Amino acid sequence: MLFSGRAHPELAEQVAKELDVTITPQAAYDFANGEIFVRFEESVRGCDAFVIQSHTAPINQWLMEQLIMIDALKRASAKRITAVVPFYGYARQDKKHRGREPISARLVADLLKTAGAHRIMTIDLHTDQIQGFFDGPVDHLLANKVLAEHLRDAYADEHLAVVAPDSGRVRVAEKWADTMGGVPLAFIHKSRDKTKPNEVVANRVVGDVEGRVCILVDDMIDTGGTIAKATEALLADGARDVVIAATHGVLSGPAVERLSTCGAREVIITNTLPIPDEKRFPQLTVLSIAPVIARAVREVFEDGSVTNLFDGNA
Repeated sequence: MLFSGRAHPELAEQVAKELDVTITPQAAYDFANGEIFVRFEESVRGCDAFVIQSHTAPINQWLMEQLIMIDALKRASAKRITAVVPFYGYARQDKKHRGREPISARLVADLLKTAGAHRIMTIDLHTDQIQGFFDGPVDHLLANKVLAEHLRDAYADEHLAVVAPDSGRVRVAEKWADTMGGVPLAFIHKSRDKTKPNEVVANRVVGDVEGRVCILVDDMIDTGGTIAKATEALLADGARDVVIAATHGVLSGPAVERLSTCGAREVIITNTLPIPDEKRFPQLTVLSIAPVIARAVREVFEDGSVTNLFDGNA
């Protein structure tokens, strides 16, 4: 049985269509003081439950709603509960940079476990080690195939280079370079003030990008500062064009203005998060991640192999 929170119902509907099932009807509303109420309108006893909720803004509300849905399923005797989290909230807080800081990504995993989730299914975590925070199976799905297929179709005849926006994403960029057929690799050497979130200074380009169409890859775009400055650095270093490819389009605050004016030829994201009309701009392409989620859900339900969906790399 498939269940959807209210954060991103369009994605849940797409997944349901791919699976040829219907989303289980439910009553969900907020009380005057902000408390959330959820009740399912069909029996869920003994079912294999998949609860889809993306942790979009306001993130705390939608995370809490998913926890309440899972708790309701547990108390209604669902056999197995899988939390399908296309975008995992608090994933950037996966370690302590300085003393007296939380590890909030671990806290989210603990909350899901305590609520009653037996399994987590998510897409392109900020760092792979978050899988180890959850005491149970974690299906870490990858979006690079969806993004790479679009890039191969659109830029097959171009001289390409894959670029990591910082040194921490180089390993991800290496996988991308292989996926794109062994194209050259580069990265942006940057500095960041750890006391000021969402602020970055892009420094120099490491690698040969002159005359090439650069595929700038990242897991998420939040305020767009890192990506916009990386794009400007690449163009200043002789890149012919820059195409930005990222899984999660958070697009907070000034992101739309930055991305639409940074000089990028195209910005490609998936719909793991809702992208309302006010966050869309001419260079933006949004690809559906629903087929990837649906295939993984089917494999889990049928006790098949999720890893084989990603050539053994998931």
